[in-house]
Amino acid sequence: MRQGIYISPDEFVQFGEPSKRLSEQIATRSRSTDFNGLGSYLPNPDPVLKKLGRDIQVYRDLRADPAVGGAVRRRKAAVKAMEWGLDRERAGSPVAETVAGILADLDLERIIGEMLDAVLYGYQPMEILWAKVGSLIVPADIISKPPEWFLFGQDNALRFRSIDEPVNGETLPPNKFLLPRQDATFDSPYGFPDLSMCFWPVTFKKGGLKFWVSFTERYGTPWLIGKQPRGSGPGETAALLDSLEAMVQDAVAVIPDDASIEIHEAGGKGASAELYERLLMYCRSEISIALLGQNQTTEAESNRASAQAGFKVTRDIRDGDAGIVASALNTLIRWVCELNFGEVERPVFSLWEQEDVDKTLAERDETLAKAGARFSKGYFERVYGLQDGDLV
Repeated sequence: MRQGIYISPDEFVQFGEPSKRLSEQIATRSRSTDFNGLGSYLPNPDPVLKKLGRDIQVYRDLRADPAVGGAVRRRKAAVKAMEWGLDRERAGSPVAETVAGILADLDLERIIGEMLDAVLYGYQPMEILWAKVGSLIVPADIISKPPEWFLFGQDNALRFRSIDEPVNGETLPPNKFLLPRQDATFDSPYGFPDLSMCFWPVTFKKGGLKFWVSFTERYGTPWLIGKQPRGSGPGETAALLDSLEAMVQDAVAVIPDDASIEIHEAGGKGASAELYERLLMYCRSEISIALLGQNQTTEAESNRASAQAGFKVTRDIRDGDAGIVASALNTLIRWVCELNFGEVERPVFSLWEQEDVDKTLAERDETLAKAGARFSKGYFERVYGLQDGDLV
């Protein structure tokens, strides 16, 4: 008896022998009505950019806001503070040593920081400058390029908006661009930009601050009311008004002896001022939630317990950002190995928190020691980062 399934009333496919209809895509852009009439490129589906009719430069301008800029620095610093290195896996010594030497010659501190822009804009093209060093082809440098210079084609491949191809973009050579992305999908190869969640909070925050400043200027300064005898002429009134303006600025004025000045404080406006402050605090809180996953470590009302709970959320986000960087650098390692060694086992680049790894290793070594294992002094110095003389 044959084993398989009917994919149509008159077509039977045996297991282990997929038909052409099963192994190829049916739902493609070329056959979809949603993409009928479009060119060979995909527009960025970001709802904020579509509504504004602008490009990613809009998000880049948001980083000038203190709340956004501070959260971005904190988020990048969390990843840069992690330890990074190569796990040899099953790679041979020549391959592992070559890759380690190549990474050591690169400015990874800067490169990792630039790759992390992918979480802000959704994607971050990184151009590789290859060079011949001895018998090896190595990346001499990796430079980030503005995301708005690029677009994606119908096949989800990155394309460059050049002078010759400003609309559809030109095809890029293989092994030339690394492409760190956040939550990229078939529907949106542009990824998801976290700054898109900050656009409206920053916009309302700027508007609220503008009105708050105007409100403070209007009602925060005491009102000076000048009184003149009945029958004073326009010239005398104008002179008294000039004196009041000078008094507001310099706190001194000269007035006629039959005129008087009263100072009135603006009362009953505290509730109105609090509305502007609450709006600004709400917008700042939304920015922190968008970029850090919580607002407990940035709000004055938070306590130690809530701040610690919020830190665990940011740690998850940090690990996700580190995964984007590690994926891009492992792609670079794969290209280096293919160009110089062919299809071989490759080392793996990873980032980790040193404290967590040390705790895991310590628990493992403690278990092995109880089982009878004896470790050398060199082992402890190498694994736990101890200096010569630390162990007796």
